[in-house]
Amino acid sequence: MISNNALLLYRRTLLLLIVTMAFMSSVHAAPIPVILDTDIGDDIDDTWALSFILCSPELDLKMVVTDSHNTAARAKIVAKFLESVSRDDIPIGIGSKQDDNIGPQAKWAEEYELTKYYSTIHQDGVQAMIDLIMSSKEKITLIVIGPCPNIQEAIKREPAIIDKVRVCAMSGSVKIGYGGVLSPDAEYNVRDNVPASQAMYGAGWDIAIAPLDTAGLVAIRGEKYLQLFHDPNPVIETLMMNYREWVKQGKHQIDPSVRSSTLFDVVAAYMAFSEELCVVDDLNLKVENKGYTVVDPKAKKVRAAVKWKDLGKFEDLVVQRLKKGVAYPFSKPEKAFQ
Repeated sequence: MISNNALLLYRRTLLLLIVTMAFMSSVHAAPIPVILDTDIGDDIDDTWALSFILCSPELDLKMVVTDSHNTAARAKIVAKFLESVSRDDIPIGIGSKQDDNIGPQAKWAEEYELTKYYSTIHQDGVQAMIDLIMSSKEKITLIVIGPCPNIQEAIKREPAIIDKVRVCAMSGSVKIGYGGVLSPDAEYNVRDNVPASQAMYGAGWDIAIAPLDTAGLVAIRGEKYLQLFHDPNPVIETLMMNYREWVKQGKHQIDPSVRSSTLFDVVAAYMAFSEELCVVDDLNLKVENKGYTVVDPKAKKVRAAVKWKDLGKFEDLVVQRLKKGVAYPFSKPEKAFQ
């Protein structure tokens, strides 16, 4: 006959075992495979988002594809950045080129030779993205942080990707515009290539957006920012080099030693693994021809982060992640440790 004390000990031991197993399961959950589609080189927030992704253990960055305008010049920025932080094991795809616009950040990488990059440089980045998606056993999360002609072209070439992808995009404006103005704006990533955004919103896949309502309110200042600015880890050091170059070449009226720029794109990267700090509404959104994102009952459903639950906590998260540095996925790339 089992005594009450023995039974109590057994129950406590069983409970501890269950809690431990649950904890270990969460700790060792496989990271989410992601592809980053970016117009890096224009606004510095793409570089902040890339840094945040690399420092987030929940995410396994499988490929970076450059999008919009001069995509080869943008690929140089990505390659030099990834090499600088010992993640040049990540393949890069050069997306469809529209013109020669490269943006103020290109100066930082203009002398970089793509032929020296350790991993693969795909000349047809759209096809490389399609091939990766179609061959993946898991659903891929596509983080879209710029005008998206690559996405429009990918859907055109292979519509079957729609069922194998979820999209997290920095895109649009629902009720709040730039600078927190209480009216919507035609947000840049949409208005720069309206047909591409219309294709992305109308594709019917699982799509979540970080519109200006939340993404336009994020900037790190004060003591939080100084923690980053004076941290010597390679991600922050490389990020700050790019930030200073972006300010210098773009003649922006902002002091990189005092505060960040507005970190629009980081919110889309965050939504790839969590929506905990945002209020997210399911809205039927379409893209109008002038670049506004408007509610329309006939439009496809979009998950939109329309408010912050705790913006300060989100900013703390960004700082903490970047200070910890690169977080390698469980399938640790050999190159990253050489």
